[in-house]
Order: sequence, then C-alpha cells, then structure tokens
Amino acid sequence: MRPLFLGNHPAIDFLNTRLAPRGEPIETIGDGEAYLDWLVAAGLLDQARASKLARRVGPKALDAAAAEARKVREWARAWLDRWRVNPQGNYDEEIAFLNRLLTRETRRRQVVAAQGGLIMLEIPHIETADALTALIASQIAALATKEQPSLVKSCAGAACTLWFLDQTKAHRRLFCSASACGNRAKVAAFRRRRR
Repeated sequence: MRPLFLGNHPAIDFLNTRLAPRGEPIETIGDGEAYLDWLVAAGLLDQARASKLARRVGPKALDAAAAEARKVREWARAWLDRWRVNPQGNYDEEIAFLNRLLTRETRRRQVVAAQGGLIMLEIPHIETADALTALIASQIAALATKEQPSLVKSCAGAACTLWFLDQTKAHRRLFCSASACGNRAKVAAFRRRRR
C-alpha cells in the first residue's frame, strides 16, 4: 500500500503509517526499504542520500531502523494522544526520550542564493541508519512545540484510525479526507434520512 499524506504535518503522516481500514491493520513501513521510501516521499530525505545510505549500511541495518521507527511511532502516538487532551501535563520522560533521539542527528548549515538574497539552510547529516529516527523525532518535536494540541485530531469516520492537523480557518475539520471518510459519512447520513 502506498503511504498516505493526509495529516498536514510529517509527524502526523508518520503516525498514519500504521492504519486499520475496516479493522484490519496495515503496516506501510514493514522493512528498511519501505521506511526509506516513506522518508523520501515525506520530503524528509532526498532520494540520492537515501540510496547512498542504503548502499553504505545495508538492508539489515535499515530493517533494524524500521523496527525502531515502528516502536517510536507507537510511543509518539500514545504521548501525543495524551498531550492533545492535556497539553499542560508533566511530560518530562517523553521530552527526555525525544531529546535522546534528536542527538542522533547533526545538521550542517549552508548559505545559498535565492530570490531576494541569501538564505541559510540547515541540512540534516545522516551517516547511520540510527540517525534516520532523528528525522522523525525532529518532526515530532516541531509538532509539539509549534502547533496547538487541540488542532491535532483523529478522524471522525467510522473505524478510521487516521490523524490530521486541522488547518482549516474555523478549525471544524472532522475527517481525514473529505472524499473518503467525509463522503462515507454523508452517504450514511443520507441513507438514515431516507429511512
């Protein structure tokens, strides 16, 4: 199954790499290759660096990194679920764990010419398969530090397990996708009214 990018934030899209439509769990990052593919599709790693890393560390190390990413995903899901309900809670352990993950990555700064002048880019330096988890950790940290917890929502669709960041103007978004879960809800409501 192709990964879904409906969450409006890479950290939420990462949570959505395990989904359960119709109650049957689907894992989209089952191995190291799928994990690298997801990181590239999410825009967190470019294809050239992913290919170079895959050649350097090999499939066994990448599979181990994918296994760790799945564990981090479930940890993040549990923490963010509590955080969005109680943003002022005590999360010292979670923050310490997140900070440990963040130390795996180094960033290099580079100045480039852009329209209107020069800009400085921070480019993640990924040398090991373990450092891939830091890419995810930085997105989780960005979500927790820059977004409102109340805007991190679960889809209201029946049996849908997807999350999203509600970026609508009125913040009344209910569904992961208007064309999928939203449409199913409209059809179900229409059928109820017809009865």
